[in-house]
Amino acid sequence: SVQIINQSALAEFSQALRAVNGQPDAVLAGTSRDGIDDALYARLVLDEAVVLVNPVLEIDSAARRPAFAAASATPAAPIALRLVGLDALKVAGVAPALMPQPWAPPSTGAAPADAGSPAQLLAPDSAYLNPAAQKALGAGLGDPLDLRTPSGWARLRIAGRVAAGGGPTAVIDIAAAQALWGRSGRLSRIDIRLLPGAVLADWQRGFERAAPLPPGVRWAAADEAVQRASNLSRAYRVNLGVLALVALLVGGFLVYSVVSLSVAQRTPSLALLGVLGLAARDRRRLVLAESALIGLLGSALGLAAGAGLAALALRLLGGDLGGGYFAGGAPSLAWPLPALAACAALGVAAAIVGAWWPARQAQTLSPALALKGLGSGGPASAPLWPGLALLAAGGGLALLPPVAGLPLAAYAAVATLLAGGVVLVPAVVQAVVAGLTRAWLPAPGQPGRRRGRFPALAPLLLLALRRAHVARQTASATVAGVVASLALSVAITVMVASFRQAVIDWLDSALPADLYLRPSAAGADGVLLPSGLPDLVARLPGVQRVAASRQRPLLIQPDQPPVMLMTRNLSNGPAGAATALPLMGPALAAAPGELGVYISEPAAALYGWQLGQRLRLPIPGVAVREETGAVAADASSGVAVRVLGIWRDYARQFGAVVIDAGDYQRLTGDKGFNDLALWLAPGVALPDLDAALRRAAGPDLPLDIASTSALRQMSLRIFDRSFAVTLYLQAVAMAVGLVGVAASLSAQVLARRKEFGLMAHLGLPRRQVMLLVGAEAAATLLAGVLIGVALGGLMALVLVHVVNPQSFHWTMPLQVPAGRLAALAAAMWLAGVATALWSARRAAGRQAVLAVKEDW
Repeated sequence: SVQIINQSALAEFSQALRAVNGQPDAVLAGTSRDGIDDALYARLVLDEAVVLVNPVLEIDSAARRPAFAAASATPAAPIALRLVGLDALKVAGVAPALMPQPWAPPSTGAAPADAGSPAQLLAPDSAYLNPAAQKALGAGLGDPLDLRTPSGWARLRIAGRVAAGGGPTAVIDIAAAQALWGRSGRLSRIDIRLLPGAVLADWQRGFERAAPLPPGVRWAAADEAVQRASNLSRAYRVNLGVLALVALLVGGFLVYSVVSLSVAQRTPSLALLGVLGLAARDRRRLVLAESALIGLLGSALGLAAGAGLAALALRLLGGDLGGGYFAGGAPSLAWPLPALAACAALGVAAAIVGAWWPARQAQTLSPALALKGLGSGGPASAPLWPGLALLAAGGGLALLPPVAGLPLAAYAAVATLLAGGVVLVPAVVQAVVAGLTRAWLPAPGQPGRRRGRFPALAPLLLLALRRAHVARQTASATVAGVVASLALSVAITVMVASFRQAVIDWLDSALPADLYLRPSAAGADGVLLPSGLPDLVARLPGVQRVAASRQRPLLIQPDQPPVMLMTRNLSNGPAGAATALPLMGPALAAAPGELGVYISEPAAALYGWQLGQRLRLPIPGVAVREETGAVAADASSGVAVRVLGIWRDYARQFGAVVIDAGDYQRLTGDKGFNDLALWLAPGVALPDLDAALRRAAGPDLPLDIASTSALRQMSLRIFDRSFAVTLYLQAVAMAVGLVGVAASLSAQVLARRKEFGLMAHLGLPRRQVMLLVGAEAAATLLAGVLIGVALGGLMALVLVHVVNPQSFHWTMPLQVPAGRLAALAAAMWLAGVATALWSARRAAGRQAVLAVKEDW
């Protein structure tokens, strides 16, 4: 199910990007928002090896329906929209999905006379929407449409549609886009088609020999945006896939328990086959072959059920399962056949591996003794060294670095720790039983000592504990599933609790103001707040202080999502930075003439930046070279800066860079801002202030206004939604573990039916037989719970301090929710004991009494 969901979401997102970007032979792209001078376009047009040159201007904007079109007194709420400006006469040769398709009135079914003509396609007031934009706006063809530009709302007309999928997208003429957004003579990228047979690398070298590429321009791969989209969610998808394998892992223990039950039920039959001449290895092969066939059937059913779960999850949760990586509607179901074949193979392998030990038991049983209902006890003591060696190996694996940016060694460490905990089960059962015997039962041969806490039950409890001590090897079948599921549940609970508490503490320092506002659809390119708005807001009653800031994307590596460049008032040096940012350590002071920045923890982890390091950042807006002491700004190589501090940030997984607002304005000349933080006087009525703020901004600039408490609640709601699937898979693992307990106890009851029958003949009441089985199970389950909690703590250390930093580049302090873990362990133990008592009912029934007749 998880594989189908991940593949469906990524496939739809990638297809949408490829539809928008097309399939050119080569792409020239700008390294900043300023883009490319279209003089380069003229040079490409004259190149004899170039067949087609497609200029493109891409803009993040916002769109809305006008008030009269929305049949309301106020315009409809704006939506975020990707705007593509292009030449409709050339786009068909590169990206046919973006080719404008004129509309036809439904009454006649015929398009207007000029529909599809060059004049209509290039009309500056025509916009063409994709299906997602039409649905989000609720707009029909021919309706008016407002687009958000830096100078206000621009009125256009929906003249047709485009076939591109993905999120809301609008296509307009490139000249109109340049005029509306003040980008005259600038392009985002240029798509190039070469003559058939032309060698791309040779042509690129010749093109650059004739004249080097201008500063701020680079060759880009055609599928670069697809790679960025894949990297955006790769860690989340991999972690979700590994977590989904938990169900398969715990399912392996369930297979172990159920096949043990099957072997116990069929011991007389297997023994009879052995007496009749069936070799021991053939008995093992028989059990393994049956398990493989049933595993094959189970895998087929699992694939069908997984497809159904995937379809339901895509409809209810979207393609990101709450992770927030793929916004939009439910993608269509994809069928990643290699991945599904691998899932089926893993299912069959889990069935075979889970059945291996019961098959060995079928091989090693003594047919003559088994026919008489006799068996052999376990070894005198359980060795500790195999389990301890596995735990040590798991600790060593946790220290290894990530592989290709993924914590593969850490995943192996978790699996190794889990295996070590399961191997230690017999030894821990032995220690727990010995401790219980000393604590609750009288010491033999010492009449002066107390007779125990429950003298009437002492013989029965002694029998139960002695039986558990002798059968400690079979305890692995009972509690292996409990150990696996409880350990994983404890680890996930500690990890989620640590992460959530870290986010809560971070929000306290990251949201120092009382109120925050920004333009609606704040991702819109060039949409800023009015320059005089801070002064107007500062004069409103109840507003004590106002701070303005700027945010804009900063592309560091073409295959990675952009880093967010943010401005703050850091003029007071390290003291001001410590007040404005949640720093992770002491900050450095900038030297005279040195430009300092503060990087977030994810940015430091992704790009290897360190405190005090000097580096160059391609800050948008720097188009000329200037030397001022140690500060160097160059559009070709970036701006020379020094890292003065590293701060904690849980909001931007791919990093952020904070620069002083004054330095940014001096460097770029950009004095705009798109965020305001407000500190309020006590007792201010927020609804009245909200209305006043919207009046100050004006009707043409819708605002998103939120209080600190509302932002905290929204952040935690997003957090809880992101981990909802994690908690669901955790509950599934625990349920499978309890089913394994039931199956294993049922196997033991069947294997001991003659023993219980003899007890019944000797006068042991039914309730005492149930108590005997319940006491044995309680002792072994207690050992399993102790191992599970301790093992879960070790695994939580790996998840918190290794997996999270290597996957998402976040660190956090460990938080141990002792009350929740105690409740989880107690619930697991009580559920296991209840399951044991339910299974014990069969031990005291008529079937056990009649089983003694087999020896008559």
